[in-house]
Amino acid sequence: QVQLVESGGGLVQAGGSLKLSCLASGRTFSSLRMGWFRQAPGKEREFVVAISRSGGSTDYASSVKGRFTISRDNAKNTVYLQMNSLKPEDTAVYYCAAAITIYSNIVFTKRVEYNYWGQGTQVTVSS
Repeated sequence: QVQLVESGGGLVQAGGSLKLSCLASGRTFSSLRMGWFRQAPGKEREFVVAISRSGGSTDYASSVKGRFTISRDNAKNTVYLQMNSLKPEDTAVYYCAAAITIYSNIVFTKRVEYNYWGQGTQVTVSS
C-alpha cells in the first residue's frame, strides 16, 4: 500500500503562487510514477500534470502549461507542484496520485492509470 499526504493548499489572489507537496510512504518512492489531478465543484476530476519515476519526463495539461511545474525529490519521498500566475479557474481540490511502475521515463496522464490517491488539498484563487 502507498499512502499519500498533500499539503500547501490555501487561498491566494489571482496572479499569486502556491507550492503543493505530496509526501509518499509505504513503498520505495523511486518505484512510483506520480501525478496531480484536480476537481472543481460540479466537475469531473481532471489531469493537471504527471512525472515519470525517474523525474526525467513530465506532461502538463494545456491549461497549466507554462504556469505550473512538477518536480520530485526521491530522497525526501516527495513530489511538488509549483503553481504560478494562478487564475480563478484554477480553484479546485488538488489530488496527488501514484502508481507502481517498472517504466523509468514513461508518463501516465489518465485517472485509471493511478491506483493510490491522497485526500486532497483545497486551492482557492480569488479574483
